[in-house]
Formats: sequence, structure tokens, C-alpha cells
Amino acid sequence: MATVHKSIWTLKRFGRFLPGTKEDGGNPWKMFEPSESAGELVLTIVESGHMLVSQGHDLLDGFSLLDAPSYLKVQQKSDTLLFRLTVKGESRLIRMQFSGSRAEALEECSSAVLRLKEYLPVTTQRGPPPLSCPPTPNQPPTKTTAQNQQAGAGEAMATEPEVVQGSLSIKRLTQHFLGEHSLSLPLVYRHSALSRGELEPFVRLCLLDPSFPALVEEVEGELRRVLQD
Repeated sequence: MATVHKSIWTLKRFGRFLPGTKEDGGNPWKMFEPSESAGELVLTIVESGHMLVSQGHDLLDGFSLLDAPSYLKVQQKSDTLLFRLTVKGESRLIRMQFSGSRAEALEECSSAVLRLKEYLPVTTQRGPPPLSCPPTPNQPPTKTTAQNQQAGAGEAMATEPEVVQGSLSIKRLTQHFLGEHSLSLPLVYRHSALSRGELEPFVRLCLLDPSFPALVEEVEGELRRVLQD
């Protein structure tokens, strides 16, 4: 099996924008920082075209960069990257600041930008990095469909899948894929790099490969080993 090369950078901070928090007098960003208990913050871009942000054993965010120009915009500001994702009419913002001295952080950020440019354009803005309030989405804050469904699901909680928001651990993802724990995954996990028309021939091609069943069994075995770790 060919080696899958990946690019890894350590982060000083990672933030997720929370719409509506500023109006309530709170910090509009939920920030994550490295610590001895939680572990390092790490940005990873693998050759398959997926970008992951993790801390210890927790996956804080992740999405495919394939076809990224259709739903993703990235802006570099000093040693910080700001990501704006728009999927099915819903927008969200995340940002990350690279670790090291000022010069080292700028170099690391520029290195990540070069990697990202393999998938989509990255704009550069001069000036200091954003500290508290980034550009907010142009659309007025409204409740998402998932929030409305969650508000009215009180009586069906016992039978409905658990609604997950924010970070998701690798163990919980594994349990979901093995069917041991039903989850309603965050929006970022629902974006497929393949359209519906492209998926069927891809699946048929896999089924025609004599080694495919063995690969499926190996993947399931690896997932079960992850649960044992």
C-alpha cells in the first residue's frame, strides 16, 4: 500500500465562531489552546485532500478540501488563517493561529497556505491578526434547521439519534461508523466530495475489485482496535 504523506503544523490557538453570542454580551469565539491535560493543537492536511484540526484524541474540526472553492474561503492575516464555510445555505467561521515566535509562526502559516493553495485560492490581508471579532456572515443570524429540530425533539429523544455539535472524539466517530452509537453528525461531516451521480459508479468500481471485501474487513478490524485503545 502506498504511503500517505501528510503535512502537520502545531497551533497556538484554534477558534470557532458562535453566532449570536456577541449580542448576549459573551465572547463570540469559543477558543481552544494547548495544555498538558488536553494536549497539543495540531493542523493536519493529508494527501487524500482532508484537513483535520485535533487536540489530543479529540477531533475539533475537519472537512474535505476537494471541490473546496465551491463552499470554502480562506484568508491569511499575519500568522492567522480565517476559514469561512458555506454548506447548504449555512455559514460558519473558524480561525487558527500558528505556534512559535512571530517569525516562526509566520513561516508556519505561509507553509500551510502553500499547501492549501493546491486546493483553493487563499487571500492575504495586511495588518495584525484578528483578536476578538472577525467579519460576521452577511446573512442575518437565524436559527438553523438543526436547531429548530432539536428544540422540538423533546419527546423523541429516546429514539432519535444524539445531536452532536462542536468537537467529536475519534472514539465516538468510530462507534458511530460501527453502528454502536447513533449520532446526528455536525454539518461539516455531511459534505461529500462526490456528487450523487459520481458516487454510484465509484461504489460499483469498488465492488468489482476482488480485494475490496478484504479491505472492508481490514478497515472494520482497525476501527474496532481504535475502540480498544
